[in-house]
Amino acid sequence: MSLTESCRNELRTAIIQLNSRCLYSAAKWAAEQLVGIKQDPAKYTPSNTRFQRGSSSICRRFRTNEISSTPVAGVSYVSTPVMEEDEVVDSDFYLLAKSYFDCREYRRAAHVLRDQTGKKSVFLRCYALYLAGEKRKEEEMIELEGPLGKSDAVNRELISLERELSTLRKNGTMDPFILYLYGLVLKDKGSENLARTVLVESVNSYPWNWNSWLELQSLCTTIDILNSINLNNHWMKDFFLASTYQELRMHNEALTKYEYLQGTFGFSNYLQAQIAKAQYSLREFEQVEVVFEELLRNDPYRVEDMDMYSNVLYAKECFSALSYLAHRVFTTDKYRPESCCIIGNYYSLKGQHEKSVVYFRRALKLNKNYLSAWTLMGHEYVEMKNTPAAIDAYRRAVDIKPRDYRAWYGLGQAYEMMHMPFYALHYFRKSVFLQPNDSRLWIAMAQCYETEQLHMLEEAIKCYRRAANCNDSEAIALNQLAKLHHALGRDEEAAFYYKKDLERMEAEEREGPNMVEALIFLATHCRAHNRFEDAEVYCTRLLDYTGPEKETAKSMLRGMRMAQSSFPAMDVEHFPP
Repeated sequence: MSLTESCRNELRTAIIQLNSRCLYSAAKWAAEQLVGIKQDPAKYTPSNTRFQRGSSSICRRFRTNEISSTPVAGVSYVSTPVMEEDEVVDSDFYLLAKSYFDCREYRRAAHVLRDQTGKKSVFLRCYALYLAGEKRKEEEMIELEGPLGKSDAVNRELISLERELSTLRKNGTMDPFILYLYGLVLKDKGSENLARTVLVESVNSYPWNWNSWLELQSLCTTIDILNSINLNNHWMKDFFLASTYQELRMHNEALTKYEYLQGTFGFSNYLQAQIAKAQYSLREFEQVEVVFEELLRNDPYRVEDMDMYSNVLYAKECFSALSYLAHRVFTTDKYRPESCCIIGNYYSLKGQHEKSVVYFRRALKLNKNYLSAWTLMGHEYVEMKNTPAAIDAYRRAVDIKPRDYRAWYGLGQAYEMMHMPFYALHYFRKSVFLQPNDSRLWIAMAQCYETEQLHMLEEAIKCYRRAANCNDSEAIALNQLAKLHHALGRDEEAAFYYKKDLERMEAEEREGPNMVEALIFLATHCRAHNRFEDAEVYCTRLLDYTGPEKETAKSMLRGMRMAQSSFPAMDVEHFPP
């Protein structure tokens, strides 16, 4: 059996098993990958290709060469047998409990299964108790602190669940789903090492539960931890590694994995969205926009990940496209956190920051751990000059995800606004550590070093150099490097950077004060070093301008021509009386 057929059969079985255990998000993910598998050309029909048509054009557009649907040379996947159910037919009690569970009556579901001993029943009973505890925790947090407040409320079911599940593990009566739940409980209790071990055991024995992989991913906070875990070489491992690389900001490695997976899952909307995310992190906005446009054509009611698309449209100031997207998600599902963030971005782009904050707060009422909403709300408070509120929003974002460089960068900006450069510098350092290839972060840190309180110009120069090497799209670094070197009396270095800046502006066909500044300095520098021909070239270019720089250029040209045409003055001291 080919890899493609094997993946298809495994996923079909897994979807049924996941749905029967109420793991609906994992079942949805598996179903999306099932539909995303490439069809045999001989079996193409309009009915089974309609959903896939849009994704194929994305594959053609962004894949430089055709990727084989079989593993690369030297790589072979292990065959994991599909788990057999311990109960051939679900009991009447299980069917009743599942009905209660689907109606979110978790404690009733757990009560119905209190005397059932099958592994499937034990899992659903414990899972229902866990979710009942989570539901009560959320209610307590709202009662004590409001929908956006901080609280020490905990899931009160964790202790009893840990006790029961640890006993089951000692007795060896756990299936992969119970192992997943045990890992979830251990993670919530802070036992990360044991949780990691248990989750690895779960995914190795049943690799199709994407929820289990995501929980394991949240515990792999460094590349060393990721490399230390022992995973079977199942094809699901590639999805996990790609997603984890992305979380660890190893975007190029993630892209390589995703492009390889496209060989089998060439029509997967999930893969396309993940590729767009990686390209977004690499600031390749043009490609990201094309991918999301294709995704929306293929899946017009999609809301998931569309807030990232709105960020791209916001950065490119595409008013009409962002307005259309906001209207689209509003009519599809306006009470989704993603929808609220998109509408918030729309109002922010229009300059209506107070209205924007309303929608970001609405997103957080729907999901108080929604990272983008905290960060974007912080940005809005910065625009509104409400620095304390901005700092609080950024801190909440950092609490949720300490590896989010945008929140650290926002904290640096906020403290810079408060004229506290030492604090600002601390947060800028955190942000560049997490995102070392973003020129904006290096420029912000350099500007912090330039402040009167710090005045550490050598450190500022180092930061601007890093920014220049990181494809400084805002064209700030080269000009600032030239200015700083000139201020420190290093005119040769200043001339070098002014010339590089000038070449860049010419290549990008940009005009502006930076070009005038560079031409004046280079003309003056060349004249001082008797390089009159070069100086004349720069002065001649300045004659095209209408401001005072034109008169400066004329004066310099006259001076150089006089110096070149006149004889050198005699020094009378050389002649004896």
